[in-house]
Amino acid sequence: MSEISQGEAVAASYHRFTGDVLKDIVRRGAVFLLLAALFVLFTAAQPAFLTLNNLMSVLQAVSVVAIIGAGVTVTLAIGGFDLSVGAVAASSVMAASYAMIVLGFSAWQTVPLVLAFGALVGLVNAFLIVKLKVPDLLATLATMFLLTGLQLIPTAGRSISVGLILPDGTTATGKYDPAFLLIGRSSLFGTVPLPVILMVLVAIALYVLTEHTRFGRLLFATGGNEIATRLAGGNTARIRTIAYVLSGTLAALGGIIVAARVGRGDVSSGASLLMDSVAASLIGFAVLSLKRPNVLGTTVGAVFVGVLLNGLTMLNAPYYTQDFIKGAVLVGALALTYGFSRART
Repeated sequence: MSEISQGEAVAASYHRFTGDVLKDIVRRGAVFLLLAALFVLFTAAQPAFLTLNNLMSVLQAVSVVAIIGAGVTVTLAIGGFDLSVGAVAASSVMAASYAMIVLGFSAWQTVPLVLAFGALVGLVNAFLIVKLKVPDLLATLATMFLLTGLQLIPTAGRSISVGLILPDGTTATGKYDPAFLLIGRSSLFGTVPLPVILMVLVAIALYVLTEHTRFGRLLFATGGNEIATRLAGGNTARIRTIAYVLSGTLAALGGIIVAARVGRGDVSSGASLLMDSVAASLIGFAVLSLKRPNVLGTTVGAVFVGVLLNGLTMLNAPYYTQDFIKGAVLVGALALTYGFSRART
C-alpha cells in the first residue's frame, strides 16, 4: 500500500513539474508563440506572405516604430513616460524638409541639425520634469501640443515639397538631397533596407547600454526607487535627463527616416507613431516575461505588430477591423504572460 502511495506521489509530482514547465514556456514565450502562429496562419492563407521581400518590407515598415519605441522604453525604465515622441518625429520630418527645400541645406547639414533638435526637445522635457518637478505626463503632453502647432507655422499649415509656395508668396527653390533620400530608400546588397539596419544598430546599442552597463543598472534603479538610488550615490537628475534626451534624439531619427522614405514633409506624418511606439514598448514587458521595460522586447513588439498588420492587409481585412484585431491579439499575449505568472504564485 505504501509503495502504491509512493508511486502516486511521484506521478503527481511529475505531472505538477511538467505542468509548471509548460506554464513557464507559455509565460516566457507567449509573444513568440503568437508570432509563430501568425506566421503559420498568414502563410497558409497567403503564401506570398512568407517571402524575403515581404518580410523585409515588414521590417522596414516597423523600423521607425521600433526606434522611437526604444526611446520610450528608456523613459519607462526611469519610471517616466514620453508622450511627445510622435510630435518630435513629425516635427523632425517637417524640419528636415524645410532645411533642404527652403534653406537649401545638404544631407550632411540637415541630419545633425534635426538630431540636435530632437535632443533639445528632450532637454526641455527634462528641464520641466527634473528641475521644475512637472509630472512627466503633463510635461511631455504640453511639449506634444507645442510641437504639433509649431511645425505648422513656418509653412502656414502646408506640407513641404519641391516648389513649395511660402507664406510670403515666394517659391522655395531647394530640393531633397539625393544622399538624404538614401537613408530611407537604399538597401544593403539590394536586400536589407537601411532603416532595418539602423533599427538593429539602435536596438543593440541600447540593449548593451541598458542591460550590461552601470548606467543601465542606475536607470532601472531610478525607476524602481529614485530616493534609494540617490542615497546610494547615483545622480538621478542626470540619469533622467539623459533618458529624455535619448528619447527625443531617437524620435528625431525616426522622423529623418520617414522624411527620407516619402521625400516630402507631410503635416500628418506622425499621427500614429506615438500609439504604435508605446504599444511596442508595452508589449516588450511580456517578452520572456521580464515584466519591465526592455529594448529587446520593444523591438520584438514592433515586429509583432508589423507582422499582424501586414498579414491582415494581405488578407484584405477591412481597415476598420484592424485595430480591433490588433488589440485582441495583444490582450491575448499579455493575458498569457501575466495570467500564467499569477497562477504560479
